[in-house]
Amino acid sequence: MLHALFIISLLFSLSNAAVQDFCVGDLKGPQGPAGYSCKSADKVIVDDFVFSGLRAAGNISSLIKAAVTPAFVEQYPGVNGLGLSAARLDLAPGGVVPLHTHPGASELLIVTQGIVEAGFISSANAVYVKTLKKGDLMVFPQGLLHFQINAGGVTAVAFPVFSSPSPGLQITDFALFANDLSTDLVVKTTFLDPDQVKKLKAVLGGSG
Repeated sequence: MLHALFIISLLFSLSNAAVQDFCVGDLKGPQGPAGYSCKSADKVIVDDFVFSGLRAAGNISSLIKAAVTPAFVEQYPGVNGLGLSAARLDLAPGGVVPLHTHPGASELLIVTQGIVEAGFISSANAVYVKTLKKGDLMVFPQGLLHFQINAGGVTAVAFPVFSSPSPGLQITDFALFANDLSTDLVVKTTFLDPDQVKKLKAVLGGSG
């Protein structure tokens, strides 16, 4: 009898133990490797878990004719600590997301409109390219160079889902030509012609 009462008491204690179901990000504080600290539970509201910012198309009048609208932790604090986030990709005809990486996440791309040619390059320099249509998915492993190109005559729309609230982003072209890395160093590390490097720096706003 005493043993049964002990088991019942233990189960009751476990069922009433404090469980942290979520950690809505307190964006007023600093972000560490594990994310933001948790917002006080009494200040959490349902809108912390809802994001409507992906309804509208992004501005595709840029140089690359593409727009990425993020739903990362900075825009969507409810994903803090949950290991995922999302975005919206709009690609005008002729639009391209140049070779880039996400250092902190793998990406799953879901095409919902148009035709997208997408691919990635493995660390062994193997190339994987596929033309994706509405309803198709493609995964890009964490840290690998990948790209997306509009392969049709109409605006394409896709939704990337990431395995981190803060996937990070580094676009290769911008890393080489949109900063003050010297032309001489770019030439030595890429084998490009100096005039071509200067031209690309002028287009992308770099210097040096």
